[in-house]
Amino acid sequence: MKKSIVATTLMASAAVALAACGAAPEEEPGGGGDQGGGAEDFTACLVSDAGGWDDRSFNQSAHEGLMAAVDELGVGEETAESQSESEFGPNVDSMVQQGCNLTFGVGFLLEDAIQSAAEGNPDRNFALIDSSFTDADFNPVELDNGKPILFNTAEAAFLAGYVAAATTESGTVATFGGQQIPSVSIFMDGFADGIAHYNEENDGDVQLLGWDKEAQQGAFTGDFENQANGQQQAEQFIAQGADIIMPVAGPVGLGAAAAAEEAGDVRIIGVDSDWYESSEYGEIILTSVMKQIGPAVQDTIAQTVEGGFTNEPYVGTLENDGVGLAPFHDFDDEVPQEVKDAVADLEEQIISGELTIESPNAP
Repeated sequence: MKKSIVATTLMASAAVALAACGAAPEEEPGGGGDQGGGAEDFTACLVSDAGGWDDRSFNQSAHEGLMAAVDELGVGEETAESQSESEFGPNVDSMVQQGCNLTFGVGFLLEDAIQSAAEGNPDRNFALIDSSFTDADFNPVELDNGKPILFNTAEAAFLAGYVAAATTESGTVATFGGQQIPSVSIFMDGFADGIAHYNEENDGDVQLLGWDKEAQQGAFTGDFENQANGQQQAEQFIAQGADIIMPVAGPVGLGAAAAAEEAGDVRIIGVDSDWYESSEYGEIILTSVMKQIGPAVQDTIAQTVEGGFTNEPYVGTLENDGVGLAPFHDFDDEVPQEVKDAVADLEEQIISGELTIESPNAP
């Protein structure tokens, strides 16, 4: 298998090089592959990462985007729900055999399967969420019929880190990941920088557990499925004094939320979607770092149906609303207005380019 989790730095660098060709580009007519004869003749397909369509995270968001396109455009749809990495290749091949015009792979770990299918089926189009395409040495490659869909979540996670540092009562916050891959570590990088910025601007001393950005080392459960692992990791952080935790681990993060709920005085920052809306733990969700995966999937389908498929990477940012910070919901009255104002100002600075959030894992 070409991909290796230990090669994170090389893979991140490849993503940076490929995605540098444009952030959230306007789509132009053209691109390779069979575009279909209209919505009624078009089939859009989706292959999940392990975790399934109800993972309250990126798989679910992508599936919602597919179904929105089906409802809006009247296209056909096929899906394959992966239970393990061994099913990625067969599931993608199944989509090809079923005549899919556009097949999405949800997540970095599907790169090999999607890239292989794209190279072997030049008359069909493919899209990969959360990763670019690379060769065996992790050098970036462009596929005429392969579109990377990427998200600079470090920008929104920076804002979440600032909020966490400004509202922690214990002076200690934490984060952990499922696996150490760029689409996970980028959240943790932004979160760490937001905390550091708060400390610098306010002479603070908020401590972050679970991630050392400079060393690119931290806490990972090793998977995206086992909620018990997330609960155990969160319990360790809580024992060390953390009262706000950001799990970047798909369904594993729900285990962290269970630990926080049991502790009674610990809050969670969700990722990918608004966890206040998508999970049963709304009462303890301070905010969430959101990736607008659903709209990106829906838009890519619409553009391809209209004959506008392009292999140019889409990069979601604060500027184009591809990433963002969710409302504070039940905690709105507890977050001081001066913190809200500071976050709004920081967001404006990031969008204008006055403040740049840097991450070795950023697209």
